[in-house]
Amino acid sequence: MDQQKTGRFLKELRHEKQMTQEKLAQVFNVSSRTISRWENGTNLPDISLLVEIADFYDVDVREIIEGERKSEMMDKEVREVATKMADYANEEKGKLLKSVQIISFVGVLVLLLSIGIQTFNKEANQINKGVLFITFIALVIMGIVTLYVTGLLEKITRNKKLVRGIKIVTIVGLIAAFWRVIVMTVVVGILIALVGLSPIEEYDDVSRYNEFMNFSNGAYEAESDTKWTKWGMDETIWPSEITDSMDVADYKMVYYNPWDAQYLGYLVVDYSADDYAEEVERLKEYQSTEYIGYYCVEEENTYELLAVNADSYQGFVYALTDGKGRIIYGEQIFCNYYMDLDYKKYIPDEYLLDGFDATTESDYYKKKTGDR
Repeated sequence: MDQQKTGRFLKELRHEKQMTQEKLAQVFNVSSRTISRWENGTNLPDISLLVEIADFYDVDVREIIEGERKSEMMDKEVREVATKMADYANEEKGKLLKSVQIISFVGVLVLLLSIGIQTFNKEANQINKGVLFITFIALVIMGIVTLYVTGLLEKITRNKKLVRGIKIVTIVGLIAAFWRVIVMTVVVGILIALVGLSPIEEYDDVSRYNEFMNFSNGAYEAESDTKWTKWGMDETIWPSEITDSMDVADYKMVYYNPWDAQYLGYLVVDYSADDYAEEVERLKEYQSTEYIGYYCVEEENTYELLAVNADSYQGFVYALTDGKGRIIYGEQIFCNYYMDLDYKKYIPDEYLLDGFDATTESDYYKKKTGDR
């Protein structure tokens, strides 16, 4: 059987009737897309429609199947056989369709019951909300299947105003049901955009040293609106100024503010013997705070710790020495128990306190936030 030939014949018959695909679809109670598929040879008419199509076009069923006109018309016996075959097919299809309709209705009722139980569950959590969303989607799919197998979907799709109304109601319903999810999605999107747009500022010009410091000992008093206030952390461990006698071996300041300001800095100075002794004495007189355990920091072994100002939430300001005239001043100041800044890209490991871990994978972060 040549489907393409049959399709061309059906198209020819329609043109003879001077009908559009849309109008013909209404005659046979199918969609215009179905008519198009018949005429393109993609699909063939259902056997239950063959006699109806033949009668409508006043042709023989065999002519439709073979895709061309014959000189003799189909006799009564052939027509009766075709009609009985169509009746048989309709009966079998009806049984199957009835079973599918029953299953569809039961499925809709079960999903509605599930949504009701989950909606009124007082102990809802994120997993339950996810299940509720999936159940809602399943309900929509099952509803569409039910409308299709009952023949209501085709009738609905023909009414453009009704379709438009259903779309509006569906959108409003989704917004009403999942407004929190929508709001959170928008907020998260804005935060991600802010992270992407926030620059990481690096400075290594030590001549600008005091611009980046927030001393409270009178050497430098930062303006209240400056971005270098550093969450009020005490930086007096660091030198009050850079003098000509100080041999600065390394220096960097980093500022990053995706939504909460974060600071990272280090200053490495090689002192003369006298200046070194004086600075070590100053630092040892500083009232250091407890620091072990904060952000997984361990007792310092890489260098000698001279002074430290630590906060379990805001981070560290400290001074280390190699005991040979070099002092390393460091700071990592942030909040929320982790740094968005990839700090290891900007500070050598040896300048960090031993064990320091300010990532979201650290045991310290998980303990403080309950993320286990």
